[in-house]
Amino acid sequence: MRQVSCRHCGNRVLIEKYSNAHTSVQWLEDSEQVCPELARPSDNPYAQRSCSSLRQTINDLADAGAVEMSERSYPVPGSLY
Repeated sequence: MRQVSCRHCGNRVLIEKYSNAHTSVQWLEDSEQVCPELARPSDNPYAQRSCSSLRQTINDLADAGAVEMSERSYPVPGSLY
């Protein structure tokens, strides 16, 4: 995983990019306490929330080639090799 800082708030997370659509994010601190976007109350408590500023930061870094796609793969239960 690679450390990335959000360009909006400076919050640091660990990321791994598996494809253009799939990014794994590991927060280093409580996301709702350190991210201004996630700290705002939600109208829908069941909605999956994410930070658009952090997402844009990661996508910009990937587009610039600063974040490479991971070549790591994991076995899928029940599949034959």
